[in-house]
Amino acid sequence: MSLRSIRHFLSLVLLLGASLAVQANSQYQLGAGDVIRVSVHGEPDLSFEEVHLTDAGTFTFPFIGEVEARGKTTGQVQRMLTERLQDGYLLNPRVSVSVAQYRPFYISGEVKQPGGYPYQPGLTLDRAIALAGGLTERASTNRMTIVRGDDEARKAEKANLGTLVRPGDTITINQGFF
Repeated sequence: MSLRSIRHFLSLVLLLGASLAVQANSQYQLGAGDVIRVSVHGEPDLSFEEVHLTDAGTFTFPFIGEVEARGKTTGQVQRMLTERLQDGYLLNPRVSVSVAQYRPFYISGEVKQPGGYPYQPGLTLDRAIALAGGLTERASTNRMTIVRGDDEARKAEKANLGTLVRPGDTITINQGFF
């Protein structure tokens, strides 16, 4: 097998891996604080391991300028970059976009170490509490709330230990009445 064949095979494996990552994140909507990975096959100057989304949910990309990513999936951003790069820059760009790091979630109230923590897919409230060092002796497992979303219509929802946590959520563990 020639060196060229090996390189071609490795490129295909990398693209397949990136495609699988995109599929896994296909429903996740990007927001401020997320870090994405952008790869343009054969274009190292247009490929980035870490692209931090701004507070407005945007990022700057060569030739294109500012790209609005907030509320879009990685697949939608991938299609947008492909279309814009095809418009006078590259003949047949092969672009992949994946989430490199999710935005954190926040937990406050009656936990031992309140603060922001890195989100992990499949995270539940009981695991989030464990990341925050566990509950204090005053905590109530019946008075927990989660505020979801990035828009102005954010409302607190009642939560339990099995509630799924999403990136950007703000969790509050209230005191129990003894």
